Amino acid sequence: MSQFQWGLMVTGVVVLLAVLAQNYWLVRRNQPRLPDATHAGQEESAIYREPTLDPVAFEHSGFALPLAERKPALDALIDVIASIELDTQVPGEVALAAMPPTRRVGSKPFLIEGLNAETQRWEFPVAGQKYRQFQAGVQLANRSGALNDIEFSEFVVKSQTFSDVVGGTPDFPDMRQEVARARELDQFAGDHDAQLSFLVQARRAAWSPSYIQQMAAKLGFVPGSMAGRMVVPASLSGLPPVLSLSFEAQAALAEDPTQSALRDVTLSLDVPQVDRGERPFARMREAAASLARDMDGLVTDDNDVALPEDAMDVIATELDQLYDTLAQRELAAGSALARRLFS
Repeated sequence: MSQFQWGLMVTGVVVLLAVLAQNYWLVRRNQPRLPDATHAGQEESAIYREPTLDPVAFEHSGFALPLAERKPALDALIDVIASIELDTQVPGEVALAAMPPTRRVGSKPFLIEGLNAETQRWEFPVAGQKYRQFQAGVQLANRSGALNDIEFSEFVVKSQTFSDVVGGTPDFPDMRQEVARARELDQFAGDHDAQLSFLVQARRAAWSPSYIQQMAAKLGFVPGSMAGRMVVPASLSGLPPVLSLSFEAQAALAEDPTQSALRDVTLSLDVPQVDRGERPFARMREAAASLARDMDGLVTDDNDVALPEDAMDVIATELDQLYDTLAQRELAAGSALARRLFS
């Protein structure tokens, strides 16, 4: 072979090797990151059972309130309340049997409480106890909107039916006033609701679900009750999580999750649901920054716009003002009333 032919052959081999190297690099680049094998078996396996946001009959719903909040569920601040006077004490068994089949009026929670004749405390009726008075209530507003005329009428019917069974006489407030109050409360809630979310997006290599779970676990996240969801639990058991992290559920449920390539995760904070003392936004900000740094990602908003530190500072200032306003209205973030109203 001539020197020229040898040169062509060598050039061809070099080009082929370069193409193979580039293809290998592209495959490696696009392959989702996998968890560190030395720590993969240390992930939290227990599922965090997130408490329901439905406040009705919390004593029987599995929603464990802190001892300091074990007080009547109904509150005139956010409920329409009808007192039910009795001629004689009523056993808890009778009250329970008289309860309506559903504890909702339209989209609003409906609840009946009894005044325990022995403890003199309002509570959801319990078998074996006797009650000398009842009160029925329906929530004025929630994230579904304000109580309307139809819902108020249904509230009256359900309360009257219960009263007839237990031998009580209900005293209903004026519908027009209560519906107007519901609209005002709904307006306030709508103006002061805040549900924040950040995206952490991959800059280069995608992530596998197990890699995301491992990195999030280092920051205190535990598996949530749904696939593709992790949460930071509240300090007190039974309260809503401080933060949540979510990614595509289908990827989490794949037969071989290591082959699922994810390019973003969402960090979320339901502001009115979480006590200010938990430092929720500061922790959300820290978690986003840590994930972005450790996973080679970028923190953005829902519109894929990067969120620099000064933008985070502005959000923090606005949240402080929101916390103050809610507290002044006796609806402090994380309180039982705030959790009910913003649900």
